[in-house]
Amino acid sequence: MHGSTICMPHLRYVFRCLMVLACGARAGSALDYYNHVVFDNSLTADSYYYSGGGGTAPSSIALPGGTLPVDTGIFLSPPNALRLEWRSAPGGSWYGEVRVVDIRNRQTDFRGDMLQFWCFAPNPIAVADLPLVQLEDSEHDFSIAVGLNKFLSELPARRWVEVKMPLGQFTTESFHLFDPHHLHSVFFEQGLADDRAHTLIVDEIKIDSPPATLSTPLPIPQNLHAIGYDRHIDLSWKAIANVDLQYYSIYRSLDGRKFDPIGIQAPAISRYSDFIGRSGQKAFYKVISVDRAYRHSAFSAIASASTRQLTDDELLTMLQEACFRYYWEGGQTLSGAVPENIPGDERLVGTGATGFGIMALIVGVDRGFISRDEGEARLIKIVSFLEKAPRYHGAWPHFLDGNSSGMLPLFGMFDNGGDLVETAFLMEGLLAARQYFNGPNVVERTLYNDISQLWESVEWEWYRRPPQNDALVWHWSPRWSWVINHRLTGFNETMIAYLLAIASPTHAVPAALYYTGWAGQSQVAVLYREGWSGFNEGDHYYNGHNYYGIKLDVGVGSGGPLFFIHYSYMGFDPHALQDRYTNYFENNRNLARINYAYCVENPGHYLGYGKDTWGLTASDDQIGYLPHGPATTTDNGTITPTAALASFPYTPEESMAALKHFYRDLGDRLWGIYGPRDAFNLTHHWFSPIYMGLNQAPIVVMIENYRSGLIWKLFMSNPEIQSMLAKLNLAGTAEQK
Repeated sequence: MHGSTICMPHLRYVFRCLMVLACGARAGSALDYYNHVVFDNSLTADSYYYSGGGGTAPSSIALPGGTLPVDTGIFLSPPNALRLEWRSAPGGSWYGEVRVVDIRNRQTDFRGDMLQFWCFAPNPIAVADLPLVQLEDSEHDFSIAVGLNKFLSELPARRWVEVKMPLGQFTTESFHLFDPHHLHSVFFEQGLADDRAHTLIVDEIKIDSPPATLSTPLPIPQNLHAIGYDRHIDLSWKAIANVDLQYYSIYRSLDGRKFDPIGIQAPAISRYSDFIGRSGQKAFYKVISVDRAYRHSAFSAIASASTRQLTDDELLTMLQEACFRYYWEGGQTLSGAVPENIPGDERLVGTGATGFGIMALIVGVDRGFISRDEGEARLIKIVSFLEKAPRYHGAWPHFLDGNSSGMLPLFGMFDNGGDLVETAFLMEGLLAARQYFNGPNVVERTLYNDISQLWESVEWEWYRRPPQNDALVWHWSPRWSWVINHRLTGFNETMIAYLLAIASPTHAVPAALYYTGWAGQSQVAVLYREGWSGFNEGDHYYNGHNYYGIKLDVGVGSGGPLFFIHYSYMGFDPHALQDRYTNYFENNRNLARINYAYCVENPGHYLGYGKDTWGLTASDDQIGYLPHGPATTTDNGTITPTAALASFPYTPEESMAALKHFYRDLGDRLWGIYGPRDAFNLTHHWFSPIYMGLNQAPIVVMIENYRSGLIWKLFMSNPEIQSMLAKLNLAGTAEQK
C-alpha cells in the first residue's frame, strides 16, 4: 500500500493490522477454550507453522524448514503432537519455540495458574537430562528458565506423563515484568549437556488451574449423525452443556471394529469434518467427551456414512451448505448477527458481514438447508437487534457487541460513529430479504415493514460532508465529526453505497454524485487512486489498458483484490449497469480473468500457483490482514479461496478447477466445518486457523447467483433499485453532453 491513510480506498486495511481488543469470555464459552490452549494440534502433518528454534554447535535440534516437526503416530489429543529431537553438548546451545496462535480480534488472555503439558519419551530419559522451560509474553518480556526435573521424578519410556508447572515459578528475568497471562511463546531449551541424542513428544500445552470439582462422569455425546460427501464425511451431534468439558474426541473405523482417534473439537462446536481423501469409502464413527482432567466419557453410539463421487452441481451445493453453516451455526447466540471471524471474540459482530450473512440465509432457505420458518425466525432476531443498535444519522457502526447491541470501536477512538459502507453491505442483504420474505402472512408482512423502516431511516445525504459535497464520505462520529475524512472513490468495493444512496426513497443523493464522487475526475480523486495503488493506470477511473491480453475498462492498475467485484455485486446485478465507461459484468469478469492470468504466470514464483490454484483478495495471511492483488507489490503467495470461489459468475470453468483442487487435493488441511479456511500460503507452509464472516458468504451468494440468479433477482426487484438505474442513466447522459 502506498500513500497516507486518508488516500487508501479501504481504511480497514490499516486498522485491521492494528487490531487489539480486550475480551472477557465467561467460563464454558466458545472463546474460553482459547484462553487456555497454547498447542493442541497442527493443521499441517509434517511441521508446525507456529514454532521455531535454533542452536549452536556442537548442540543441535531438529528443525525441518525452521520449525518443529510434527508426530502423527504418537499423540495425546489426535491427530498429532510436537516432536523435540535434540542433543545437548558442552559449549553449545539449542531451543525450540512454540508460539501462541495469533487469532484475529482475540487479545491474549490466558486464564489459570499452571503451565501444563504432556510428555511421551519413546526411549527412557533421565529427568536430569530433560530440557529447561522458559516463557515469553506478548511484550517480549521473559521469565527465568525452569528445569522439568523440579516437577518430574521420572519419565518412563512409552507412557504419557502430565507436567504441571506453577506460573509462580516463572519469575521475571527481563528488564520489565513478565506477564504469563499474556503468553506469547513457550521455549524448550538446552539443559544438562549430556551429549546424547534424545526425543520427547509434547502435546496439549496449555495454561489452566486444577479444577476444584468435576462432574463424574461427563455425559456421553448423543445423536451422532454422519453424512458422506465427495472426499469427506460430516459428523454432528447434540452439544453438551458442561463447564468441565475440555473437548470432544472423534474416533473412526474403516472396518466397523477397530476404532482409532482422528481429531478433536472445541467444546462450543458439535460438528466435525473428517477428510478421508477418496470416494467410495465407508467409515464408522464414535465420539467421546473429555473433561479438564483428561477423563473420558463412554463412547457414543456408532454412526456411519460413505463418501461418493459428486457431480459438479453436487459439489457446488456441498460448498454452499458448508459455508452457510458459518452464519447459521456460528451466528451470535443472542443477536443472530454474524461474528467477524471464528474463532475470535464472541461479542464482535460485523455490520457488513451480517448483511452478507442475511443473503446467505436466503440461499440456505431456498436450497433447503433450513426451513423457511427457521429463516424467518433468525431474520426477526437480527432485525430486532439492529433496531436496538446505535445509529448515526441512520448508519450503523462497523462493529457491534452481539450481547449488548452496543458499538465497538475496534479500529481506534475515532471509529466511534457511523460507517456508511458497512451500512450499505448490511442494507444490500436486508433489501434482498425484504423481497424474499414477502408473503401475505403476518410474520412476513411485519418483517417487510420493519426492514423498510430501517432502509428509509438511513440518512445517505448526511454523508456528503459539507462543503466538499461532491462525494460520499465513509465515516461520521458525533464526537469527532469528519475527522477520518475518507471519501468514497471508485473503483473498489464501495459502489453499492452510491447506488443505495441514489435509490433511497427518503434521503437520496443526486445521481450526479456517482460521477463526481464514485467515478470522480477531480485532483483529489486522482491522487486517492494513485495513493492506494501506486499506479497511474486507472487513476482517472477509466483504465483502458490490457493486462495479459485482457482489456480493463475500469480499475486501478491491474484491478486490485477480487472482493472489489464481489461485495457490491452480491445483491446488485452488475449486468444491469452500463455507465459512461463500461458494463460492470463484463468489467468484473475481465478483472477476475486478469487475477487468474496473473496467478498462472506467477511472477513472484510462489509455490502452488497455477490453473487450479488462484485467487488474490483481502484476507488474513501469515503476517496479518492484507489486500492481496495481482501485482508483485501486493502478492506474497497467499491464496484466499473466496477470491476464486465467489467469482463463479465471471469465471465458471476456472473457479470449478479451483474448487476441485482446494477440496480434493488440499482438503486435509484446507477443508473444515465451514468449508474452506480463510486462506493459505504454500510457500510458507501456512493455513489459516480461522474463517471470516466477510469471506464465506460471498462464496454462498455468488455461486447461487451463478446457478440461479436468486439474490440478484431479489435485490433488483426492489422498485427503488429500478428507479435508481433510471436516474443514473439520465445522469450519465447529461454528463456526456
